[in-house]
Amino acid sequence: MKDIAVFAGSFSPFTKGHEDIVRKILPIFEKIYIAIGHNYNKKDVFSVEQRMKWIEQLYSMEPKVEVVAYEGLTVDLCAKLGAGYLVRGVRGAADCQQEQEMYLVNKQLAPNVETLLVPASPQWMCVSSTMVRELWQLKADYTPFVSYKLPEI
Repeated sequence: MKDIAVFAGSFSPFTKGHEDIVRKILPIFEKIYIAIGHNYNKKDVFSVEQRMKWIEQLYSMEPKVEVVAYEGLTVDLCAKLGAGYLVRGVRGAADCQQEQEMYLVNKQLAPNVETLLVPASPQWMCVSSTMVRELWQLKADYTPFVSYKLPEI
């Protein structure tokens, strides 16, 4: 496997915390796929196409980054793309616990895919897509947390 990574999530929306993770892994990998997956436990507020467009605009000048959408298991996407690494951002202990559980499952399903947990920088530890959506829906100022304008409600 080449030095190819998949950074997967619902990214609804893609926050500055997500950007922080990408910035940290850019020097490490030849190719980074930002993979927008469908999370059956979350209600999609923004279309996959809209989320892809936002992220593609953010990384339009970065040839190492490609945005893809997928359904199904993330480790299956890693195999399809030839990625040996799955990158997950973590904000705190709760994220670490959840990601450790997913790591164990993924390791059973795809032993050749390594999971890298990348800690968020302190200023982004409190930022989540859910929090940004709530600010946006309440017409509060969400702009410190995303790099683009969300649509009017």
